[in-house]
This record gives sequence, C-alpha cells and structure tokens, in this order.
Amino acid sequence: MEEIKKTTSKTVEKKESIVKKESASKKSPVTKKTAATKKKSAVKKTSTDKNAPVVKKTAAAKKVPVVKKASDTEKKLIIKKTVAIKNKNSVTYVPTLQNFYSSTVIPKMQKKFNYPNVMEVPKLTSIALNMGLGDAKSNSKNLESALEEMSLISGQKPVTTKAKKDISNFKIRKGWPVGCKVTLRSKMMYEFLDRLISVALPRTRDFRGLSFKSFDGRGNYNFGIKEQIIFTEIDYDKIQAIKGLNVTIITTAQNDDEAYELLKFFGLPLKEKPVKDEIDEAA
Repeated sequence: MEEIKKTTSKTVEKKESIVKKESASKKSPVTKKTAATKKKSAVKKTSTDKNAPVVKKTAAAKKVPVVKKASDTEKKLIIKKTVAIKNKNSVTYVPTLQNFYSSTVIPKMQKKFNYPNVMEVPKLTSIALNMGLGDAKSNSKNLESALEEMSLISGQKPVTTKAKKDISNFKIRKGWPVGCKVTLRSKMMYEFLDRLISVALPRTRDFRGLSFKSFDGRGNYNFGIKEQIIFTEIDYDKIQAIKGLNVTIITTAQNDDEAYELLKFFGLPLKEKPVKDEIDEAA
C-alpha cells in the first residue's frame, strides 16, 4: 500500500510540475505582449507628454504683441526719412547753369530791381520746343525723323501734336498728326539752355542776336530756329530735310523788363534795347 501511495504521489507531482511548466509557458508570451504593449503605450504617453509642453511653448511664443498698421501720415514720414538718407548718401548732380543762377543771377537781379525778398526774384519754370510739320499726314517717315531729331535735341521723348479741328484750306482732318513738341523742366531745362546759349546759337548763319521784341507781356520769350542742324547732336548726313522749330522760355517774371534782364544775366544773346535820349528843351 505504501508503495502504491508513493507512486501515486510521484505521478501527481509530475503532473503538477507539467501543469506548472505549461502554465508558465502560456503566461510568458502574454507577459511579453503586455510588456510590448506597455512599452508602446509608454512611448505614446511620453510622446504626448513631450509634445504638450512644446505646443504650450509655441503658443506662448506666438503670443507676440499685435503690430498696428501704419497710417498714411506715418507712411509718408517713413518715405521722407528713407529719401533723405538716400540723398545724404548719394551725391546729387546740379547743372552748372543752375548753380550760376543761384550764385550770380539772383544777387544781380536783387541789385537791379531792389527785391526785398529772395523769393520774389523771377526764375525759369520750363522751356517748350515745338516743331510743325505740314506733310506729316502723308509722309510718315518725315514725322518719324522729326521725332528722332527732337528727342536728340532735347534728351526727352517728344509728343506728337494732332489737329484740333478740320481745316479745308490745308486739307487737314481733326486728329491728324501735324507736328511734335517737348516740355523741359528742372535739370533738363537748364542743360538744354546751356547748350543753346554756348553751342547752338553761335553756329547759326548770319546770327546777329535775338530780338528784344519777342516777349509776350507776361515774362515769356519766344523765338524761332530756322535750321535744326545748329545742334551738334544731329548728324547732317542722316537728316531727310531741314526743319525749323519754335522755342518758348517760360519765366515767373511779372513784366517784359524783368524777363529781359533775367535772360540777359543768363547769357542769352539778346539785342540791346535802344535808349531814348532825353533832350531838355530850354524854357
């Protein structure tokens, strides 16, 4: 009996050991799975935990004070400041005739007419060049050459002038091209006047000075040039025909005497006005 009990107890122990091993083998993958899942969940948690403060930081960093849009006056002030800085850094070009006006012409005009204020001294405002073409309606090449010559003379692109109304005697319709014109101001004006006085007018044939009677009573002076070839910018071999042009010098003078003296001081070759001799008759 004792032997039977011992064998049964051994078999029971073996069975229990086998059951324990099986249970351990079954439990091990479960524990591995749970560990892997735990690792994944831990990684997720850590990733979410790490991202959370970053989001908060970025949100805090994004909380920048709102910049208000600049008004029109502020924009103008900024533009003025930038322009002033650029002007300080860059050397501006001033024509020689403009410097001559400010240095010598203004003191002479003040001495001549006794102006109490410097701002009352007359000055040049613009110079207008006008070239009329009778055959521009039929000859387009003549108009093109006139535009090229005017641009060379003035250094500025001209504008084609058109007829304002129908004229049957000249066989012209409204809107047809009849010439070209250019208006010069500031630096371009002084440069053209300098070239006109020093180079162009002395090259005219039989030149004896400009007439003093061509003032319009409001301080403006008009004179005509018969040949455009007096300007050195034009090549004589390339022109199609000799054309003339009209020059108008516009000033701020109040009368003809002021305008005459102003242009005289600039160096424009005007003829001298005749001086009437006053003869005192004996009483």
